[in-house]
Amino acid sequence: MKRIVKILKDKKYTISAMESCTGSYFVNCITNIPGASEVLKFSATTYSNEFKIKMGVNKKIIDKYSVYSIETAKEMSKSISDFTKSDYGVGITGKINRIDKNNLFGKDNLVYISIYNKNNKKYYTDIIKTRRVSRKLNKVIIVNKVIRLLKKIIR
Repeated sequence: MKRIVKILKDKKYTISAMESCTGSYFVNCITNIPGASEVLKFSATTYSNEFKIKMGVNKKIIDKYSVYSIETAKEMSKSISDFTKSDYGVGITGKINRIDKNNLFGKDNLVYISIYNKNNKKYYTDIIKTRRVSRKLNKVIIVNKVIRLLKKIIR
């Protein structure tokens, strides 16, 4: 994460995130780095559909594809980038080894990641199958994947 923050600072880029299943672990990792306030504009932990929608995610996307989909992750990343006027928006949604009684639609044990680049209006996405380990370790695995994806994008 140190490298990500340094690159963002050097290039004068900003980032924001809307996270669900990771509970803002991604942003926590950013804020552990000195100088993070120069690059991080805002974060939202949107566990409920209601607050994803309030933050700009299109309800029709959730209804059509489920809250657990790459389409919703893309909406999350773009919505947070638009809301904060950040160069990059990160959206993370999915299920980590549990069934969500409020959202039965959507595959179990998959996490969807989207990074939106405002400057070229492009999405970078990935899907991770969660492991049968603790939620905490799954969050580390997911955020490491986001970091690897960001390194490729922001060079």
